[in-house]
Amino acid sequence: MAVTLSAPPVPSAPSAARPEDSGGRGGSDFTPLARSVRASGLLERRPGYYARAIGLNVAATAALWAAVAWAGDGWWTVLLGIPLAVVAVRTGFLGHDAGHRQIARTARGNRLLGLLLGNLLLGMGHGWWSDKHNRHHANPNHVGKDPDVGEGILAWTEDQAGRQRGVLRWVARHQAVLFFPLLTLEGVNLKVGSVVFLRGRSRRDQVVEGGLLLAHAVGYLSLAFALLPVGQALVLIALQHAVFGLHLGSVFAPNHKGMAMPEPGERWDHLRRQVLTSRNVRGGPVTDWAFGGLNYQIEHHLFPSVPRCNLRRVRPLVRAHCADVGVPYAETGVAGSYRLALRHMREVGEPLR
Repeated sequence: MAVTLSAPPVPSAPSAARPEDSGGRGGSDFTPLARSVRASGLLERRPGYYARAIGLNVAATAALWAAVAWAGDGWWTVLLGIPLAVVAVRTGFLGHDAGHRQIARTARGNRLLGLLLGNLLLGMGHGWWSDKHNRHHANPNHVGKDPDVGEGILAWTEDQAGRQRGVLRWVARHQAVLFFPLLTLEGVNLKVGSVVFLRGRSRRDQVVEGGLLLAHAVGYLSLAFALLPVGQALVLIALQHAVFGLHLGSVFAPNHKGMAMPEPGERWDHLRRQVLTSRNVRGGPVTDWAFGGLNYQIEHHLFPSVPRCNLRRVRPLVRAHCADVGVPYAETGVAGSYRLALRHMREVGEPLR
């Protein structure tokens, strides 16, 4: 699918207020939009929506493990790892929303939900994710500030690719082809990162978050090995984590890859910093469900505390405002978004081939 409008780099602009600050500075292009969204009532919490979503998610998780028990030790049972992974991604989306304080009215309530949904149900640290993801939101696509474009297995700039050595250099050379296969390892990577993060945290965080992560691991492994023979349990665990990583990574991949990347020292105002570095994915209710609302990435970055179910209604307000102030608004279909992301990765690795 073709891109509606790409987002080329723009001249530097002074830094603007945080998205939560509707006052902004005099003359800020974001301020009128923030006032409009606030007046629309779309910033208000949706407790009923989230109560249903969390209830259905917990019920679906329990039902799937009951199905594993009912199906018995046949090898076809391991295929239930696929719907278990899909439901786990829904848990991840809910933990994401709690981290952005979209669900409860208080920070404490959202943190509690994040710990229960992330650490206990998913085995992914709420504190680790919040730290990493909030730094991403503050400076999306900004090398040196956004951990999502930091140096690692994959390279997001030609400079990063040029510094890779050994196996990582080979990976950078072929990263566009290897991207989706590598995502199958992301589920394990998220859990390892959650544990490693706790080493530098306070004793209280280590006890609370570490205890919940341990409870998840014990409960998850106990269920798998109690219901299935060892070999089948291991295959189900591997399949669930592979599909989980692939699904979750596929949701986040189209949002920023291939979009504008601010140069070191460059400062854009809040509107441009969030809009020019983000890409929306067009679609209907199925796309909204599959992407957990993150297909409205521009709106989510501008107003991260807006409940997921309100983002579709915020979109026309943002599109109209961007057109009024002359800020390009990038939006494409699902296939087009992956094509653009993979093209960027291929271009980054091109000098190594």
